[in-house]
Amino acid sequence: MAKAKLEYIWLDGYNPTQELRSKTKVLKDFSGKVEDCPIWSFDGSSTKQAEGNSSDCLLKPVAIYPDPERKDGYLVMCEVLSPDGTPHPSNARAKINDDDNDFWFGFEQEYFLMDNKTDLPLGFPRGGFPGPQGQYYCSVGGRYTWGRAFVERHLDVCLEAGLNVEGINQEVAPGQWEFQVFSKGAKDAGDQLWVARYLLNRITEDYGYYIELHPKPIKGDWNGSGMHANFSNSALRTAGKKEVFHEICQKFEKTIERCISVYGAYNRERLTGLHETQSIDKFSYGVSDRGASIRIPIATVENGWNGWLEDRRPASNANPYEVAAAIIDTVKA
Repeated sequence: MAKAKLEYIWLDGYNPTQELRSKTKVLKDFSGKVEDCPIWSFDGSSTKQAEGNSSDCLLKPVAIYPDPERKDGYLVMCEVLSPDGTPHPSNARAKINDDDNDFWFGFEQEYFLMDNKTDLPLGFPRGGFPGPQGQYYCSVGGRYTWGRAFVERHLDVCLEAGLNVEGINQEVAPGQWEFQVFSKGAKDAGDQLWVARYLLNRITEDYGYYIELHPKPIKGDWNGSGMHANFSNSALRTAGKKEVFHEICQKFEKTIERCISVYGAYNRERLTGLHETQSIDKFSYGVSDRGASIRIPIATVENGWNGWLEDRRPASNANPYEVAAAIIDTVKA
């Protein structure tokens, strides 16, 4: 009798940054469909989501993907529910106001690959620094590039799992990489990014690496890590005039505190006005301006002012569900 291994994945209750948790459920004669994944439970007292005297929390499957690196395996993204079946306070996915999938999101996930032995990014020598940034971005060759085999494996596994990863590249600092995930729907985009992060972390176990999502892990004249959020709705995709884009950009000037509050812990260390960022306490927007809070892509302009916007403020450790919710609420206001 065939048995399947379902890896239930969820977000814990840690602050200021939630972490991934997972455990395996074995089912026989499983259909492979998310609607046939049963609700499960876990010990919330071990994840800062419940007290020990009432510790059960529920896992509600919301998305499923084949697990390419596990025989008869599946990756099951879950929402966390309280025992009464209502969304747990840590459940940001349930707060996204986009049931009609009008909003499309593309997240650019930057991260550092860290060496477990040195606690430094790949390419950083112990007790010193590599050459200044400039040669590393989109580089090739062993002089400027580290971790490519790991990154290629992650890309292959994501694509085999059916995740809509649209590209990868080495970033500005040594050991810093990026992948991009796109989906027509805010919740689905968040699901896919979290599963891609899960795979990213799981693969490090075979390499002696770990993933660092702190937005500024290396102090000094080095770029931080972001999770730029490219977004559109039907209005932006069919606007046909710049006034629509300017009006929406101006809405974000009114919600700076709301957005920054969910755009990632320690983001102040990254959003300094340097290294392709705007200062955290300022707001600006402009065409093709990577030093602005909101960038209007040149492709949008060349397409007759039909397209998308890029919010460059979210940090690499931000929760994509929270980022999407803040953006949607701002645009709809």
